Order: sequence, then structure tokens, then C-alpha cells
Amino acid sequence: MPYIKQEAREVFESVTLPGTTSAGELNYLVTKICQDYVTNHGLNYQTLNDITGALENCKIEFYRRLTAPYEDTKIKENGDVF
Repeated sequence: MPYIKQEAREVFESVTLPGTTSAGELNYLVTKICQDYVTNHGLNYQTLNDITGALENCKIEFYRRLTAPYEDTKIKENGDVF
């Protein structure tokens, strides 16, 4: 997870993002953020590596923090498949 200092978080917490109503809108929003990063850092290997690394680590942390516990709850509710 991107554990940044509290004062750095405040800048991002004050930004109002539009509510997304579909996976397509979520994908569009994430893509625009990545495009902005490329605009600010240049199109080069390091920038592309930064973006893919951030996306992959975000995915893994999201799975670890939200998806896995959700799945564990559903296993308890409905029984395991295995």
C-alpha cells in the first residue's frame, strides 16, 4: 500500500473525484490518472515501470485487504468449494 506521509495525503483527500457508475468509468478514470503521470514524467521506461508497478501493487493490496477477507466471509456463509 502506498503509505505516504499524512501531510501528503491531505492534498489528495481534498480532491473530489466523480462517482463512477460502471467498470468502464472506473477504467477510464484510472487511465486518465496514468496518462497524467506520463505527461508529468515523460514517456520512458522508468515512467511506464512506475505506472505498471503502482497498478500491480495496488491490485495486490486491494485483493489482500478487501477481496480475500470477503471471500473468507463467503466461505463461512456458504461452505468451501474444496
